[in-house]
Amino acid sequence: MAKIATDRTTIDLFAQDKRPGRPKTNPLPREEQLKLNKRNQIKRDRSKGLKRIEFKVSDQLYNALSQQAEQANLTRSAYIEQILTQVLTR
Repeated sequence: MAKIATDRTTIDLFAQDKRPGRPKTNPLPREEQLKLNKRNQIKRDRSKGLKRIEFKVSDQLYNALSQQAEQANLTRSAYIEQILTQVLTR
């Protein structure tokens, strides 16, 4: 019996063939992985002494902060922290 590359119904002939794609490395479903990763991130932040602050700003302010942070070669959160520190030390 000849082996035809497009014939995938006879699995025993293709057992050694590698399948395309990334192998599954985590037994948890994606939703659980995201929850676990977020929990671990919060623990890392707490161990570094970081606290979370959330607030809403206009789209214009958000874009301006992003541009200024990029020009300063900082992340947006680091740039906002720098601004707040400067204001509080006055």
